[in-house]
Amino acid sequence: MNLGEIFRSVLLNLQANKFRVFLTSLGIIIGSFTIIMVVGIGKGSEKAVADQYKRLSVETIMIRKARISSGGGGRQLTNEQAAQMKDLANVKAVGFTLGAQAGISYGSATENTSVLGVSESYQQMINLELASGNYLRDKDGEKRNKVALLGDNIAQLLFGEHLADVIGKTVTIKGRKYEVKGILKRVGDGVLGSDNGGGLPAGFGGGGSIDDSVFIPYEVAEKYIAGSRSSPMITVQAENINAVAPAIEEISEFIENKTGDSSSYSIMDAGSRLSTAQATAKTMSALLIAVATIVLVVGGIGIMNVLFVSVKERTREIGILKSIGAKRKDILREFLLESMLISIAGGMIGSGLSLVTLPLLKYLNLQAIPSTEGILLGLIFSVLTGTFFGYYPALKASKLKPIHALNYE
Repeated sequence: MNLGEIFRSVLLNLQANKFRVFLTSLGIIIGSFTIIMVVGIGKGSEKAVADQYKRLSVETIMIRKARISSGGGGRQLTNEQAAQMKDLANVKAVGFTLGAQAGISYGSATENTSVLGVSESYQQMINLELASGNYLRDKDGEKRNKVALLGDNIAQLLFGEHLADVIGKTVTIKGRKYEVKGILKRVGDGVLGSDNGGGLPAGFGGGGSIDDSVFIPYEVAEKYIAGSRSSPMITVQAENINAVAPAIEEISEFIENKTGDSSSYSIMDAGSRLSTAQATAKTMSALLIAVATIVLVVGGIGIMNVLFVSVKERTREIGILKSIGAKRKDILREFLLESMLISIAGGMIGSGLSLVTLPLLKYLNLQAIPSTEGILLGLIFSVLTGTFFGYYPALKASKLKPIHALNYE
């Protein structure tokens, strides 16, 4: 038998048993669909993590008062003491931020949002960009000037889409009047968490979207929003990426000298935080892919069972084929090709379903990125599953002796 005849025979058999073939391929469809979805969600998660931290460079080091320390807590650094870290050999700049949720209103429009008190240097570290107006300056904090920078979303919610004449207008934050000093460029809202590239890393000065935040001078936030007892986030920028590790050692020693307990503050650099978060996202993706693989294995077992049934049903046909000259390898190819076609069809259907479903995940507050890698992985797993589980029934069919096959009832 040539390959064309084998292929035609397989197609005729599949066409004659459409419903059974569909039920057999369901496991493959679900498995390949799951793999592609998992890869898409995993890539979306990794991108969201990277986007969340991209506003802080890899030279950035975050310092926060530890809840529990080995030395009993230690004294708290004053802002004046923390500012002295700028004199350390490997430190380029020191910034402060302090945040709280508060209501902001203009006229009849009122919103509850994240209000962040920031120093001038911190604005530069997170690369805030202005659409109009001016940045906050340290002298605004020193003079306790009630001025604010508004994120794009907050500005539009309060003033509408036309923001050209907003600078200089007055908004009310927590019962006090603030002059709008600037409007920030739109960074972009996300669907995973609260941001997609426009966010402040959670636990490090926000965790919300810049578009949905309001920035005011640090000293003003300390006095009127968060309170003087609140612990600020201290953000340090190392001279360069190679200076991060030495800077952390210098900072730890500095804290030990000033407070008597280096463990009284937690120190984390943005690069390692990003690596840890991405590693966690990849681990979750790997676990989910393992689950999807199990689904494919179950689908493969289904293919094996159906092929065993097909071999029994077609035993006399196999006997006739062998008696008229069909070779053992021809029978093997026929059943193996049937298994592979079922798995390929299942993989393609699963891929199609995933491409339709992935864009819909945004309505479930999930970010997923379709990828060629995910589709190829789904198809490869599908074909391998069909080949692996189809081989034994095909081998068993090829080993049938013609005389026994022809006498089979």
